Amino acid sequence: MGIKRIAIFASGSGTNAENIFTYFAENEQVDIDSLWSNKADAFALERARKFGVETFVFNRDKFYGTDDIVDTLRKRKVDLIVLAGFLWLIPENLVRNFTIVNIHPALLPKYGGKGMYGMNVHKAVVENGEKESGISIHYVNENYDEGKMIFQASCPVLPDDTPDEVAQKVHQLEYEHFPKVIEKVLLGQ
Repeated sequence: MGIKRIAIFASGSGTNAENIFTYFAENEQVDIDSLWSNKADAFALERARKFGVETFVFNRDKFYGTDDIVDTLRKRKVDLIVLAGFLWLIPENLVRNFTIVNIHPALLPKYGGKGMYGMNVHKAVVENGEKESGISIHYVNENYDEGKMIFQASCPVLPDDTPDEVAQKVHQLEYEHFPKVIEKVLLGQ
């Protein structure tokens, strides 16, 4: 079995991306090929460069209107695309050509869909008096947060928890589980 290659897509600070870089740094079977962002100022790009991971920045026209990204990923022999805080809906040409996984900061199907990301999710969880939240790791299809579920983990939401406190609990679950689930998907375990 050859080396499996991952491309990470991120729009923000890149804490999950950095956690994935660290997790696979010593893994002989997995290579983090590249990090892709739709924002030239995303801190995720800086984190990637620190790990020697090649970076790419693209705009909406290139993402939705061309096959450039698909072609480049194919040339780079990418086996898996990982969305780590990437906020755009994935176009059909990418969904059709690659296995793509996403992590969502809630227990889907609750609190999914367009606009439900980051603190928006945690605020909604707290405002609705939920007793638990967590993470959902799923395959990506053409719709936000509707792909086949791979893994979920939950954490309690206490009556006096703030959205920030819920976010911290959810981040811990992300850091603990996301790289392990990626590895299982990639290596077919």
